[in-house]
Amino acid sequence: MSGSHGHLRISYTGDKPSRCEHPVILGYATLYQADAIESALPDATAARRLLAEYRPDIIARLQVRISSVAANVDCSKHLDAALLGTARLGMRHGSFGTDFHHYHNEDHVLDLAERRLGRMIEVCRLEAMPSDDWLALVLFSACHDLRQRETKDCPGPTGGNEASSVSETFRILDVCGFDRGADRAMYVAMELMIAGSTFDPRLSEASPDTANLTGGALARSLGLWLDGVNPAWREDQDARRGERLGRMAADIDTANVGEDFHLLGRSALQLAEEQLMRRQLKPEQPEAAAQALNFLSYGQHHYFFDLHRFASREAERVFGPQKLANSEKVRTTSAALTAHFESSPAANGRVVMDVFSLLCAGI
Repeated sequence: MSGSHGHLRISYTGDKPSRCEHPVILGYATLYQADAIESALPDATAARRLLAEYRPDIIARLQVRISSVAANVDCSKHLDAALLGTARLGMRHGSFGTDFHHYHNEDHVLDLAERRLGRMIEVCRLEAMPSDDWLALVLFSACHDLRQRETKDCPGPTGGNEASSVSETFRILDVCGFDRGADRAMYVAMELMIAGSTFDPRLSEASPDTANLTGGALARSLGLWLDGVNPAWREDQDARRGERLGRMAADIDTANVGEDFHLLGRSALQLAEEQLMRRQLKPEQPEAAAQALNFLSYGQHHYFFDLHRFASREAERVFGPQKLANSEKVRTTSAALTAHFESSPAANGRVVMDVFSLLCAGI
């Protein structure tokens, strides 16, 4: 999370925002520069080449998803952007590179774009939103976690990973044929959706620096923060749309709470491994035991009951019933995992993970 207020970059001509001079709302696009991964995969052609070699299924699956939400429309630039974002994530933090993250990798794109977005389409129906809105959510799935190692902070409540992902996403849209004037709505939507996916694990008190009064996803309070720094954002129809889509996007990103319990357990294990990796610990080390136990017991309980709240009515409708069904299972599993190691401490983190997996399978 970050420190001080940011300044909105909305450009005005008279009483109305200019749709061509400044396509952005938050001004993150120029804060972060391209890295070696962007140079290695400069465009969609390079992304297709990489994916064809390592994961050709991703090309087909994203093509199917995009076609399913925008039939009989030329969405080639949307597919190019989704493939480029996914390939870069896979090379930077996934299976195609050297800094593997167990959760934030190329398969996370498919978790969102295929399974979770698919569930939302199934329940809400395609006609509930214009195809451009569904397409924006597909691109969010591919681009929101592009950066996971950012050390540079940014103004306002948006995290550095998210702000740098916004910067890179804008460059992806540029190189894939989007125009910052004609396609301003897409740029604004991606900026607000990715910013809103910032997740604060703290239960913060009222603070002018974060404006995120309850912890969890920033999307729930992004509008309130925007009101504080420049209320005129509500006069911008692209910004209003982006804020609405941002709440849906954050819900899709955290919808593991409302999926089948075995999927919730699987994501918890992936995140536990990733957290250990970020702390330079291997699960087989004795030092990893306490960390894994805390994350998979108290941490999961805290995330599920204290931090997570749906930000959109659509996601509440789609994922809320299963979250309710999962609630007692989360309590039971967290308590059982803690109890299991009360009398005999775990030898290492892998032992904790194995017991957690068995508990999830038995519920």
